[in-house]
Amino acid sequence: MTVLSGKKILLGVSGGIAAYKTAHLVRLFIKAGAQVQVVMTPASKDFVTPLTLSTLSKNPVHSSFYNEDDENAIWNNHVELALWADYMLIAPATANTMSKMANGNCDNLLIATYLSSKCPVYFAPAMDLDMYKHPSTLESFNKLQKFGNTIIPAESGELASGLSGEGRMAEPENIISFIEKDITSKLPLKGKKILITAGPTYEAIDPVRFIGNHSSGKMGFDIARIAAHNGAEVILVAGPTHLKVEHPFIHLRRVQSAQEMYDVCHEYFEEVNVTIAAAAVADYRPKNVALQKIKKNDPTFIIELEKTKDILASLGEKKKNQFLIGFALETENEIEHAKLKIQKKNLDLIVLNSLNDKGAGFGHDTNKVTFIDKQFIVEPMNLKSKESVAQDIINKIIQHYDA
Repeated sequence: MTVLSGKKILLGVSGGIAAYKTAHLVRLFIKAGAQVQVVMTPASKDFVTPLTLSTLSKNPVHSSFYNEDDENAIWNNHVELALWADYMLIAPATANTMSKMANGNCDNLLIATYLSSKCPVYFAPAMDLDMYKHPSTLESFNKLQKFGNTIIPAESGELASGLSGEGRMAEPENIISFIEKDITSKLPLKGKKILITAGPTYEAIDPVRFIGNHSSGKMGFDIARIAAHNGAEVILVAGPTHLKVEHPFIHLRRVQSAQEMYDVCHEYFEEVNVTIAAAAVADYRPKNVALQKIKKNDPTFIIELEKTKDILASLGEKKKNQFLIGFALETENEIEHAKLKIQKKNLDLIVLNSLNDKGAGFGHDTNKVTFIDKQFIVEPMNLKSKESVAQDIINKIIQHYDA
């Protein structure tokens, strides 16, 4: 998974020989997990067919405002296309197309879509050596970049004219790499390292049985994914859960017990900027763990329990500049208990769950939380998906570092 996963890419193809490379480019976007729609200029269809790009993108290809062969044709809405995209890429961007982009000469669907775009726009020039260095082309480069567009520099190599030099469109792999690096460099949590705990812990009674809880880990995993999507390097310490995560910015450490989670958290805490303790850690564990399976002989069975180490409190004691976020799951006097936890554990923010709220707590895809910060400012939130709650938590971190 990359930063392009789940993103909507609008690929504009103009009429240069390098258009043949867009088939491979579309495949790479799809492989990265992106959705792709393609807008072609009429001239580009001489170099690559709409059928090829629609097959690879799994979407219809747009090349005109309407189908002239169909009197009942529906207008291709360039505004709708532009607003759909998270990112727009013009590749190849010919001298002709760039001039139109720079001067607002709107005579085809691609230019109309570009002029309606609100998302970041990348363009990958492709032309012969002399055209690439011509003053009018350089002026187009400058204008487009002043407009906020990002140029993906052409490469040197053999050109269609037979000459060799600068002007060759960047190879598809290099275009993807350029965009990924550019997106990553602009993410709000770039350079931040976040430690997140998730899921339950299992405290062994014997080799077969354990004390645990119903936490699925979904909240913590959602937080980890969204933190990574915002550029953070994430260490995700997960108790027993069936959930999986694949992201180049997430390092997953699986543990079983509260002691194992404690050890891993302390292994990383000093090097992180933020810690989010979303795990449902067992408060108690069996004092003595049987080495063999306990036989069912007696009508009653007593287990002596002892307290586990309080991971969050121990991190609060060691805290220097870290932004420390805890969770509280309460059933009564929720706000008061949460405020006490902020003080006792030296927290910057607490995410309060109440089991009295329908749709919150364990076993739901939704959650209803209240944020309370160390100044005791209380901010109740509406019932939302756990992914939306995770986004709210990450927004709190972004706001903290933007303040």
